[in-house]
Amino acid sequence: MPLNRRKFLKKSAVTGAGVALAGAAAAPSAEAAVAAGHGKPKPKRYSLTVMGTTDLHGHVFNWDYFKDAEYKDAAGNAQGLARISTLVNAVRKEKGRGNTLLLDAGDTIQGTPLTYYYAKVDPITAKGGPVHPMAQAMNAIGYDAVALGNHEFNYGIETLRKFEQQCRFPLLGANALDAKTLKPAFPPYFMKKFHVKGAPPVKVAVLGLTNPGIAIWDKAYVQGKLVFPGLEEQAAKWVPKLRSMGADVVVVSAHSGSSGTSSYGDQLPYVENSAALVAQQVPGIDAILVGHAHVEIPELKVPNTKSGKTVVLSEPLAFAERLSLFDFELVFEKGRWSVESVAASVRNSNAVADDPRITKLLKDEHAVVVAYVNQVVGTATETLTTVEARYKDAPIIDLITKVQEDVVKAALAGTEYASLPVLSQASPFSRTSEIPAGDVTIRDLSSLYVYDNTLVAKLLTGAQVRAYLEFSAEYFVQTAAGAAVDVEKLTNAGNRPDYNYDYVSGLSYDIDIAQAAGSRIKNLSFDGAALDDAQQFVFAVNNYRANGGGAFPHVASAKELWAESTEIRTRIAEWVTAKGSLDPKEFASVDWKLTREGTPVF
Repeated sequence: MPLNRRKFLKKSAVTGAGVALAGAAAAPSAEAAVAAGHGKPKPKRYSLTVMGTTDLHGHVFNWDYFKDAEYKDAAGNAQGLARISTLVNAVRKEKGRGNTLLLDAGDTIQGTPLTYYYAKVDPITAKGGPVHPMAQAMNAIGYDAVALGNHEFNYGIETLRKFEQQCRFPLLGANALDAKTLKPAFPPYFMKKFHVKGAPPVKVAVLGLTNPGIAIWDKAYVQGKLVFPGLEEQAAKWVPKLRSMGADVVVVSAHSGSSGTSSYGDQLPYVENSAALVAQQVPGIDAILVGHAHVEIPELKVPNTKSGKTVVLSEPLAFAERLSLFDFELVFEKGRWSVESVAASVRNSNAVADDPRITKLLKDEHAVVVAYVNQVVGTATETLTTVEARYKDAPIIDLITKVQEDVVKAALAGTEYASLPVLSQASPFSRTSEIPAGDVTIRDLSSLYVYDNTLVAKLLTGAQVRAYLEFSAEYFVQTAAGAAVDVEKLTNAGNRPDYNYDYVSGLSYDIDIAQAAGSRIKNLSFDGAALDDAQQFVFAVNNYRANGGGAFPHVASAKELWAESTEIRTRIAEWVTAKGSLDPKEFASVDWKLTREGTPVF
């Protein structure tokens, strides 16, 4: 049954304090024993297991809404909180429920049509609206605390606050501060006591840290309301406080990867992926549950430079494919508990079946969303696919740029910018997206644009567009003229992801991959003539890129002419619905090609 709304915990919107809950369960422990023949008591010991997930992104079931089928991948992974629930139940049975803690490191309420539906189509914010499926599932599984992820802010603060209200656990964010008071806008920490027979309780503190990039990626929602200082700075402030409050164990749940890198360049003075830096720089932390980066790290040991102690990090694979376990061994000596050892490992969701309790709880919501995504909105004259879209100008990506161009032209009609030409940007997000010939559904169109990005219009000059294209072209691996071309090794230079490579429609240009990065754009023209560096253009661009995501030059600082909160994927569905048909003649254009010293690669 859905959670009774009247029983929700009421939480303060802005609080400087953490959420403190005392665990009532008495945990079994080794009794003080007398060592044989010595009469000297052995020290008391206690074993604690902290479980963690991250980047769930709305995955409740092992289901691919875009393919309308069970989720499958080449590695044999399985997804979903229903699987995680089974793993958690097994760990609790194995270790004793009173000796475990369950955490998450963020990115919960965005990422699948399920989460989109309950944010936008049947929103949880409506009067008498539904309880969010992720709140229902996580409440039922019994999460203790969850760190805020950057995608928690994608639907605005009102949706996030409603979700928070619906959760029976705190959403933590020690570095999500009220912009005016600079006090935490969410609980910074959670503390729980574990009772041990014949000894003082073990006090465990969980510090939640989120990603500074929110200030860029969701600027439209958070600017002037919330600020997000760096993780290292805030951990250094809070960890000593938690220790002074008597914490025997300090665990950090951080929505921040471990690589020490940032995707937004120097636009923020804070590191995006700073979990390992926190471990290295801030003494007093025992373990860090890592999120955000969507990589699997069963165990990473990082020595703290000040204390010399080892901090253990673990990042479970995203989408509920893995569960991290931190196994703590504590010893009670000289009147206090101390951590003797920490070992991290991961358990795989593909080893278990769905928990029928979660399946039953959310089967109705799942069925509603399956029906929604399978609605037919138009007809395609031919099959369109992204399979070659990384290295060939594909009509399916031109569909995105055409829709964006049309929306921006309509929005700027009657303004002083109406006479300027509109250029449009899009990325090949997926390598497997396909819109089949025949009936086209919301599911087909959503699979083309998997992110909840919205549209922005910026003002750029020809010179800025040229620099933008040069930066985008760094995505290709330099390949000498005459050398064999392997399409599997042609892209993602410097580990740049596909979503940080952009098409720009409305221009004609070649990308010479035989040249060094920075001098690859050739024959750049607009309207049949060489591009004028001084000419002004309206640039239709997604909000992630417009706010600095990917660190593309000029666009973040360019003048904003217009922006909206409707998702680009919704605009695509509206465009196709209005046309009734999807015919490449209406949107396809060959704007660019790969060359080597003037000769086309394909």
